[in-house]
Amino acid sequence: MLFPDYRPRRLRRNENLRALIRETALAPSQLIYPLFVMPGKGKREEVSSMPGVFRLSVDRLAAEAKECLSLGVNSVILFGLPEKKDRVGSGAHAGDGIVQRAIKELKNKAPDLTVITDVCLCEYTSHGHCGILLEKQVDNDATLEVLARIALSHAQAGADLVAPSDMMDGRVAAIREALDENNFDQVAIMSYAVKYASAFYGPFRDAADCAPQEGDRRAYQMDPANSREALREATLDVEEGADILMVKPALAYLDIIKMLRDEFDHPIAAYQVSGEYAMIKAAAANGWLDEKRVMAESLLSIRRAGADIILTYFAKEMAKLL
Repeated sequence: MLFPDYRPRRLRRNENLRALIRETALAPSQLIYPLFVMPGKGKREEVSSMPGVFRLSVDRLAAEAKECLSLGVNSVILFGLPEKKDRVGSGAHAGDGIVQRAIKELKNKAPDLTVITDVCLCEYTSHGHCGILLEKQVDNDATLEVLARIALSHAQAGADLVAPSDMMDGRVAAIREALDENNFDQVAIMSYAVKYASAFYGPFRDAADCAPQEGDRRAYQMDPANSREALREATLDVEEGADILMVKPALAYLDIIKMLRDEFDHPIAAYQVSGEYAMIKAAAANGWLDEKRVMAESLLSIRRAGADIILTYFAKEMAKLL
């Protein structure tokens, strides 16, 4: 009824006007870049299913960190590939473990970088599950003690934040207690509060060599059909002491990001996972999509849904555009 007095296109006719009324902004400082750390020296191996993503030996991390900082990407999250695995993932909390060495290297060579660590067992167990197995089932409560040891070892190495991704019940409380009792009360917890049992994780499991050797993770990760359960999971983590709440994956769960944003005052993070990245890269490689525009559009949609922080393998590429 307002036409022709009101014409929305008036404010779309050039970039200055579009920028003036743009509702959602994206900055490099809001992005976290995942890094895969591998044993050895001088190594930089591309992940076949994730073009442009590399496994790096510890001595190659400093150059990567400095590039991130030069682009305004001030935070990274570390995933480790140990030299050997066992049934209980003992390498995850070893003082000289791959991630512990990586933290020290980064804090020494790039002290301005915020170093976040993934706290989980899947990369370190020979069976590939995220916890201690008891008769082919993950034992929730036995796993809590090990997760707390992992988080504490990361804090002792110099991590700024720890990010439990295992989806065990009670793990945030166990980690918070361990950190506080050992004078690491300033180390924050970015909880994978709402992590779905998703098919979008395939390329990550290639990169981190952590696919389950038998069974799957649906007994501890969330059912993709559920949304109200996400509120229960996030509420528990808030009550247990989480500082940041994460939703994973991102694009297929924008409604969940919005739900958490509306419900909680905590910072909300979202992980644009390996499958999301790989799909865009593959389509672009075939000439089916404009990679830069789709990358930017996908990240903006995650911000628009309510995420304050985005973990993405596109962090450096996006920062160059910004």
